[in-house]
Amino acid sequence: MELLRIGEQGRERPCVRLDREVYDLTPLVRDIDGSFLEGDGLARTRDALERMALPRLNIDEQRIAAPIARPQAVICIGQNYAAHATESGSAPPEHPIVFFKHPNTVIGPYDDVLRPRNSRRLDWEVELGVVIGRRARYLDSPDDALAHVAGYVVSNDVSERTLQLETSGGQWSKGKCCETFNPLGPWLRPADEVAEVQALSLRSWVNGEPRQDSSTADMIFAVAQLVYDLSQFLVLEPGDLINTGTPEGVALSGRFPYLTSGDVMELEIEGLGRQRQSIVEAR
Repeated sequence: MELLRIGEQGRERPCVRLDREVYDLTPLVRDIDGSFLEGDGLARTRDALERMALPRLNIDEQRIAAPIARPQAVICIGQNYAAHATESGSAPPEHPIVFFKHPNTVIGPYDDVLRPRNSRRLDWEVELGVVIGRRARYLDSPDDALAHVAGYVVSNDVSERTLQLETSGGQWSKGKCCETFNPLGPWLRPADEVAEVQALSLRSWVNGEPRQDSSTADMIFAVAQLVYDLSQFLVLEPGDLINTGTPEGVALSGRFPYLTSGDVMELEIEGLGRQRQSIVEAR
């Protein structure tokens, strides 16, 4: 089962795909958001599909939007793959590095990414996105964490490295919060349909040339550990998005050129689909 949202910005419609057929979710729910996830929306969707209670949809020529409506929070983990920490010139962290993106950075998986004015070091980052389904606060152990996860999604943590590292003032969010800096999707896969979240391949390409090729098995802090750890410092709400870090192979490594207008990024995670964005100048 794959949860999607289709339609132009501000007029998205929730839907679900099963066995290549797409069904309209509007008879069941207003949108795919925190209230839907918290209110057993996944179970209700499965029940409606079994009862054949949802009308079919033809989504050809439709814009694919981010699969969750604007989250309350986008929480990001830095340097969570040892090889990426090394290529960034840092030792692997002893504790998760946490920073935030503005929720309005979230866009659809095929929407254009706007190159900020005077950008010099624009970078890509394929990441496993974790969507929270139940409030998580002061969890007792990592063993409790995955029960609070609704599903998984492909996320692109687009970064402007000059803003992130040179004019940051000591934190990273300036280089992470520019408009369009978090393409998400194409779909949300329920957590119970992902057999082993710590064994998913992640890959990225720029203009058709390979960049990143790794696995979530290489994470320093696994998904369960991250959700547990974050719950000790903040309250995770349904619909919140956690970007869990990127593997090696970004432009910051010095091995590849930074992005410029006209470049095309493609990102893929096993079982979660593939996204594609073009870089255009912000005006």
